[in-house]
Amino acid sequence: MVDGPVVIFGYTGQEDTSEVAVFFQEPYFYYLTGHDEPGAALLLIPDAPGAKSAAGPREILYLPPRDRKQEQWEGPKMGPDAPGIAAKTGFEAVQSFAGLRDDLTRLAKTYRNFYTLLPPQEEKGYPHLTNWSNWLRDTLKHAKWRDVTPTLDAMRLVKSAGELALLQKAIDLSIDAHFEAMKLMRPGLFEYQIAARMKEVHEMGGCEREAYAPVVGAGFNSTVLHYSALNDEIKDDDLVVIDVGGEYGGYAADITRTLPANGKFTPRQREIYDIVLGAQNAALAAVRPGAVLYGGRGSIQQIVTDYINTHGHDQHGGTLGRYYNHGVSHYMGLDVHDPGDRDRPLEPGMVITVEPGIYIPEENLGVRIEDDILITKDGYLLLTARLPRTVDEIERLMAAARAPLP
Repeated sequence: MVDGPVVIFGYTGQEDTSEVAVFFQEPYFYYLTGHDEPGAALLLIPDAPGAKSAAGPREILYLPPRDRKQEQWEGPKMGPDAPGIAAKTGFEAVQSFAGLRDDLTRLAKTYRNFYTLLPPQEEKGYPHLTNWSNWLRDTLKHAKWRDVTPTLDAMRLVKSAGELALLQKAIDLSIDAHFEAMKLMRPGLFEYQIAARMKEVHEMGGCEREAYAPVVGAGFNSTVLHYSALNDEIKDDDLVVIDVGGEYGGYAADITRTLPANGKFTPRQREIYDIVLGAQNAALAAVRPGAVLYGGRGSIQQIVTDYINTHGHDQHGGTLGRYYNHGVSHYMGLDVHDPGDRDRPLEPGMVITVEPGIYIPEENLGVRIEDDILITKDGYLLLTARLPRTVDEIERLMAAARAPLP
């Protein structure tokens, strides 16, 4: 897809020096290598200009030398000279990181263009991309460095069978956690207690971490889109928005359900919930290859907005569209909000969310329903189908959890 060598760097492990930090790999590097240790780099070499094939290895994984003292604290790491390192990493060529500079200098005699992950105009957080881009430009001062990010983003949009298996595992564990939340939910509990039980389910099932900061918002907090304080006590008539998903094998789930604290929706809560569910069902009916998420008339976003605006009213008789203030969907994968052009037509193999919501602060009433969807050649597959979506299903499950044992 590109006309020059590609160089991508993994995280170094120095991005977060906190004592409680756990290492997680740079997602583009992990996508191409599956390597999950710090300090590595990847070099991909295409055919040389005018030649049928490049001489030597086409894919090289560079590893740092082992640090025996550090390993006493952190455990053994892979080194470039370890026995069987090719089989362990899946790379035929595994070399010392120290040789990368010389290899790039040699390749610059043949190739004019080189590709890497160039930083955005303003890189937030630790300047990983900026640091390594500067290193590359200092190493090859006369090379033309181009951004490989758009190419990789397009590749990441369409999931392989292996990726889908990891995604489904993350989703299934997250569904299990949502079932536990439905069974545990009671007035008098605190929001953090619901989140704690859900995180326990994730970790017991093998999730490495939460895919994002858990949202458990009761009452007014249900109207705050990314509420994460989780400090409030759940009251008797509250609705509770639970947006919680785990990460498994690097892949993220993203699921939201809205529950009545006492197990029964009030008439008004049921009314708003059913409007959100109707909007979600209208969106799902339009999901297929060729559909677009955003971009005006006919888009999934517009379908949801039109539905909400034509169903129900606020306390003043106004339409509800102004209480739906976020997008209907995003891509999922290694990142919970996976990169990619959200205006392009959907294709088989893409995984998206469908997540309408209505949030009415003056009524302390927020509802969001979010499910994970695989685009297929004929339409879609609801990856979260095992988790109840309707009012009756949710009330029935919560009532069964409260019933005394025989």
